[in-house]
Amino acid sequence: MTAGFKKSAMGRTVLGRFPASHPRGSWPAEKFAAVQRRKGTDARVVMDLPSDSFLVISEHGTR
Repeated sequence: MTAGFKKSAMGRTVLGRFPASHPRGSWPAEKFAAVQRRKGTDARVVMDLPSDSFLVISEHGTR
């Protein structure tokens, strides 16, 4: 897992990055996102196809 808080121009922050090739699939990313949600962060898991990674992101602003 690569953790870090990187803001993008689209109002999203990448909280963590997990390789899609992990033997447990998205489970590590889902577990990390659940921990972030328990801490009060609106976190969700998305797939980044170009990097073949699961990203845990938090969106900012209004929808």
